[in-house]
Amino acid sequence: MPDMQTPPARLGGLLSDGTHYAVYGQGTPLVFIHGVGMAQEVWAPQVIGFCRQHTVVTYDMLGHGRSPLPPEAPTLGDYAEQLRRLLDQLGLKRAHIVGHSMGALVALEFALRAPERCLSVAALNGVYCRTQAQRDAVMARVHGLKLQSTGAEAAGIEGTLSRWFGEPVPPSLVSAAYVCRHLLNNVQPLGYARTYGLFATSDRAHEGRLAQLQMPSLFMTGEFDPNSTPAMSQAMAQATPQGRCQVLAGERHMMCLTGVPQVHGELQPFLLAAQAGHTDLEAA
Repeated sequence: MPDMQTPPARLGGLLSDGTHYAVYGQGTPLVFIHGVGMAQEVWAPQVIGFCRQHTVVTYDMLGHGRSPLPPEAPTLGDYAEQLRRLLDQLGLKRAHIVGHSMGALVALEFALRAPERCLSVAALNGVYCRTQAQRDAVMARVHGLKLQSTGAEAAGIEGTLSRWFGEPVPPSLVSAAYVCRHLLNNVQPLGYARTYGLFATSDRAHEGRLAQLQMPSLFMTGEFDPNSTPAMSQAMAQATPQGRCQVLAGERHMMCLTGVPQVHGELQPFLLAAQAGHTDLEAA
C-alpha cells in the first residue's frame, strides 16, 4: 500500500478565499494539484518523497475536500486563479507546478497565464484532443451526472476504479484503489459534477497554445492509461518548445499512487534540471 502518512505540515488551514491547503518541508517551492474526485491527501507519497528538498504545497481544488465550490459554469481560469491566490498568500513568487489529470489541465492553464510564476510545469496523466470515441465516453459520464446529480456515485465509482486500475483490480493495487474509493465516496457531489463537466470539455483548451510555454515541461503518463494516453502526452510534448514525454511501462491512470518509485525517478531529475538555470532561488 502506498504510504499515506505524511509528516506534520508546518503550515496549513484555510486561505481567505476558503481554499484548504498544507505546506511541508523547506526548499524550492513545489506545488501538487490533484485530479477530479480526489483531494490533497492523494499526494501523500509525493509529500514524503519531496519534502526534504522542497517546500511542498498541496491543496484542495475548487469543489473538492474542504475548499469552496467553483462557479456554476466554471472555467479553467477559475482554477488557475485559485492557484495564483494560493501562491500570493503564501508569499511564493515562483514554484514548480505539478498536476495530475484535471490538475494537469489547471497546471498548464496557470503556466500559460502566469509563466513568470513557474520554474517548470509537469502534466501527469493529462488529457489532450480526445478522439471522438473518447469524447463520447466522457460526455456520457457527464450526462449521467446531470441526470442523477449525486456526484461521483452517479458516474459509477466502480466504473471509475475499473478505468483507473483495471477489472478486476490486481491484488497489488487493491490498497491504492481503496484510497481512491474512499476519496470518491467523500467528494462534494456538486463540486464533483461541476468540475467533471469542465474536465470533460477542456481537452482542446490548450490546442495551439502550448508553443507559448517557455519553461521546462514534462508530460508523463502510464503505458496502459486508456483516457490519458501516451499519444496525448507525446502530442503535448511535441507542441511545447521545452517539452519532454515520458511513458511509464505497465502503469495506468493513478501512477502517482501505484508507481511511486518510477514517478519520482522521472520527476526528481526533471525538477533539478529545471531549477539548475535559476541562480536566484531562495528556500521558501
